[in-house]
Amino acid sequence: MKQPDQSGLDVDTIFRRRSSLFGKDNMMKETYTAVVKQSGLWWIGWIEEIPGVNCQERTKAELLDTLKITLQEALEFNRREAIEAAGEGFEETALAI
Repeated sequence: MKQPDQSGLDVDTIFRRRSSLFGKDNMMKETYTAVVKQSGLWWIGWIEEIPGVNCQERTKAELLDTLKITLQEALEFNRREAIEAAGEGFEETALAI
């Protein structure tokens, strides 16, 4: 559902503008922990910090690549969902832990 903010912009427009301002080059680099193991003919893995990010591939290298892609997609989805949930008049503040 596209909900406009107080400026009349819908969530997709806000997200595109945010992404251009805080693009890959400008965003804080984060490190996540991949837990991987071989199980029979397959390599399986999870991202410790993000529930639901898990993959299975034939090689360890393929698994790590797929985990990175899946993690990026999950983070993008979560960001978009947070912006939609915030509705109007929200602000974004960077937090470092």
